[in-house]
Amino acid sequence: MTKITGPFVAIVTPFDKAEEVNAEALRRQVDRQARAGNGVFCAGTNGEFYALSFAEKVSIAKISIDVAAGRVPVLAHIGEISTHQTIALGKAIEKLGVKAVSAVTPSFIACSQAELIEHYTRVADALSVPVYLYNIPGRTGNKLEPETVAVLASHPNIIGIKDSAGSQESLDAFLTIARERDDFDVLVGPDSLILHGLKNGAAGCISGLGNIAPVTLNAIHAAFVAGDIATAEKRQDHFSGLRKELYAHGFPPAMVKRALCLAMPDVGFSRAPVMIGAEINEKIRELSKRYAEATA
Repeated sequence: MTKITGPFVAIVTPFDKAEEVNAEALRRQVDRQARAGNGVFCAGTNGEFYALSFAEKVSIAKISIDVAAGRVPVLAHIGEISTHQTIALGKAIEKLGVKAVSAVTPSFIACSQAELIEHYTRVADALSVPVYLYNIPGRTGNKLEPETVAVLASHPNIIGIKDSAGSQESLDAFLTIARERDDFDVLVGPDSLILHGLKNGAAGCISGLGNIAPVTLNAIHAAFVAGDIATAEKRQDHFSGLRKELYAHGFPPAMVKRALCLAMPDVGFSRAPVMIGAEINEKIRELSKRYAEATA
């Protein structure tokens, strides 16, 4: 398959006032990212996968693929707590035309590294679509160790890892593995490490902040590819500053969605039990003004 590269946005899932998926608002968000040149990663952490039903995840993937219409690639998240359900969701989504799928480590169950190897091996064996590992131990409680990833990288249907552990040390360990082979790539999760990852061999990134700053996200990657490191660093500094200040106010995906909702109300709020008060709304509005893309 063609190597998957470039910036992707972990697109939000819009909800209406009854907390039902707002399909038309989702269409507008996918089109917005495609017009900015960013790929779409649907039903991931910023898409509130943990609050979506099986059927909703399939529907969101279908809408994303239909709207992207080949302009940009679409990746879909399929991670569930059990191996059985991860495979079932993967089989339902692989038929829709996604470029690849990503599966977060199981949550709630404390897994050994041997169990994680078995989990991902079974998932990759069962699917025809390529699979990315997804490491975010702060949320799942299960960490993919570099030694485990090195083993899984040899599977012919596992093509890379999305690392969202949040540290440069974690990212660098996976980049080291990727540099030693031509069939395994790293997609950067933390928005503050996008340029660092690209400089050290990452194939691309999957960004939450790209929901509210798609042009800045795309500019980091475009400037890097063009060899304009000074511009890439300027855009990265802007992105990193926004990330630090916005995430200081609460659960990052909820902060991203609220910032987007304040600008585009049809995106709606996060599903309960997430609650954001008026005071935080005002702080987010002020941040949005200071970090507007036009001044980046």
